[in-house]
Amino acid sequence: MSTNQPRVAYFPDSFHEVNGVAHTSRHFEAFARRQNLPFLCIRAGDRSESGGQAFIEDGNVWTLELPRGIFSFALEKDLRFDPAFPRHIPMMGEVLDRFQPDLIHITGPSEVGMLGAGLAYHRDLPLAASWHTNVHEYLARRSDWLLRMLPERHSQSTGRKIQDLTLAAAARFYSIAKVLFAPNIELCELLESSTGRPCFLMPRGVDTQLFSPAKRPATELDAPFVLGFVGRLSVEKNITHLATIHDKLLAQGHTNFRFLIIGHGAEEQWLRDHMSHAEFPGVLHGEALAQAYASMDLFVFPSHTDTFGNVVLEAMASGVPAIVTPDGGPRYIVRDTDGADATGRIVPDEGFTAVIAGLLTDAAKLASMRSAARSHALTASWDAVFEGVYAGYQGILPASRELTAAAS
Repeated sequence: MSTNQPRVAYFPDSFHEVNGVAHTSRHFEAFARRQNLPFLCIRAGDRSESGGQAFIEDGNVWTLELPRGIFSFALEKDLRFDPAFPRHIPMMGEVLDRFQPDLIHITGPSEVGMLGAGLAYHRDLPLAASWHTNVHEYLARRSDWLLRMLPERHSQSTGRKIQDLTLAAAARFYSIAKVLFAPNIELCELLESSTGRPCFLMPRGVDTQLFSPAKRPATELDAPFVLGFVGRLSVEKNITHLATIHDKLLAQGHTNFRFLIIGHGAEEQWLRDHMSHAEFPGVLHGEALAQAYASMDLFVFPSHTDTFGNVVLEAMASGVPAIVTPDGGPRYIVRDTDGADATGRIVPDEGFTAVIAGLLTDAAKLASMRSAARSHALTASWDAVFEGVYAGYQGILPASRELTAAAS
């Protein structure tokens, strides 16, 4: 990269949590450190010894971590929203005055993102925004309990209305940015048409040293076939479909299998109650997660709402082919062909069980998919992802910065 790069103030929705935004944000900061780029990350968290704010100036990479307070409430098991977060504006302002950013980058309409957008406006700084979560689809899924109470003739139209209104509100928020980033082509096209702003691809990379088939444990010939899932155990992930697959496999006479379901969420107890051939180790990180991936034979990911699917790429890096739906971002990761380059299958919900049953008895096909999945994952570099983001920044920099960069 050029040595004359913009000074970026990054306001992520989450950083320490277990989700795609946090995962990408941690890698973004790590990229800035590797490249020695001027980068300020302002985020919510409580990692200081005193439990208060923590500011670290480490060379070119600065971090400001600000605690959520007593008025915060849970959005997920490990993700909160603090309506009183604007109390931190004076501290944010002091750090921004010192850092002197050329642009501000937000990741969504959280309290952190909204403050980042407001600070960009008041400081006359260009704003970039990346889309990481299909909030319109999530809200529609989480409204299922309400829709089931309506007459059938109204539930579908009401669900579509909830989704359309949420998308319109999200598009209005994102249109305040000068440039957008999204993890797949379909979302970029949707954002460009709904906001009138240019959108650049911001996919995901994967650590192919951490996630590797070399970590697969030795298994006995009659060991159960391991079907894996990693992610939030919540309704928008279509997680209950795992229980449907489980029951259909048993009904077909398949018994030598087990599900390895990694994560936490509101649906965990329901899954425990309905899946006898499953284990739930909770949330895993680092080496423990890598070994769990490598122990899987097939990754089963029935979500319809994921914008990318980091976990699918991590599974493939571990030499585990994936089955995904035709909706959302994971279908752009998986290669479904009849040849030796197939890395998994893309099928609707009703096709999952048949695919799994077929691979249970086709060791040669599964071995070919395992090899292809690993090869494909080796092409996914985090550095290439963020170099693309910095290229996207160039179009929104002030003219003085563009001229300086061009002369370097």
